[in-house]
Amino acid sequence: MAKKQFRLRADQIEQLVPTAGCFATDTITVDGRKVGYMYREEPDFDGDSGWRFLAGDESQEYLDDEQNLHIEVYDVNTIANYDPEIIPFLEAPIGSSFERDADSGEFVEVEDE
Repeated sequence: MAKKQFRLRADQIEQLVPTAGCFATDTITVDGRKVGYMYREEPDFDGDSGWRFLAGDESQEYLDDEQNLHIEVYDVNTIANYDPEIIPFLEAPIGSSFERDADSGEFVEVEDE
């Protein structure tokens, strides 16, 4: 398996939010796309924030391929460095879901799918 080429290097990551685990797709961390859909579920392990970040247009086939998801957990701070616009929503409770409105580019709360 080829080593992933992340859009941001480790030395480019600034401390923006407290440390907590999360999952994100390669469309964000490798392709450098903004978060388009994010939801918070019950944490899977100690230190997991429950946040899951996607560009929002990944196909089910893409999501089913574990090569496209980072197996190890990201720090929410890392994803905030890729897309700081998620920061105001990080305190939302478990069960929250947000998507980026195609017209305004702003996050709006949506019913979890």
